[in-house]
Amino acid sequence: MKHLRSSAFLTSDPSFVPTALLHNLKHNKVLHEHNVILTIETMHTPRVDPAERVRMETISERFATVRLRFGFMESPNVPKALVIARKLGWQFDIMATSFFVSRRSLKPSAQSGMPLWQDHMFIALSRSANDATDYFQIPTGRVVEVGTQVTI
Repeated sequence: MKHLRSSAFLTSDPSFVPTALLHNLKHNKVLHEHNVILTIETMHTPRVDPAERVRMETISERFATVRLRFGFMESPNVPKALVIARKLGWQFDIMATSFFVSRRSLKPSAQSGMPLWQDHMFIALSRSANDATDYFQIPTGRVVEVGTQVTI
C-alpha cells in the first residue's frame, strides 16, 4: 500500500460503502487513484496499546481499509495514528490526503409523530454536537464534507 496521494472516506461501519464515497461518485463521476475506507473505533478499554492502534487491509490496488482504535479515555488523534500506519506500509503525505466526511442535515417532518418543539430541540442538539473533524483532529484544510438532508 504505497500511495502518497490518497482519499480517505470516513465511515462508522466499514461493512457498508461510505455515504461520502457514494455521493462523490454520483456527483463527480470519478474514483480516485487510491481510496481508503477509514473507520475510527472507540474500544471498551481506557487505552489502546499503540501496537493495536492500526489495522490495515488491502482490498485491491485502488482500495484499502484502515481501522484506527482508541480507548474511551483517549482523545482520538488521526494524524498521530496514521504515523503508525506509515510504519506498517501506507506511504502517504497527510497534506496530500483528502478526508471525505458525510454530514447529515436534519429537517423536521410534518408527519414525525412527535410534537414539533421536540423535533426542533433534537435538531438543535444535533447541530451543537462536536464536529467530527475537530474531534478526530484531522487538518481542516484536508477535509471535504459531503452533505445529505434527512427528514425526521
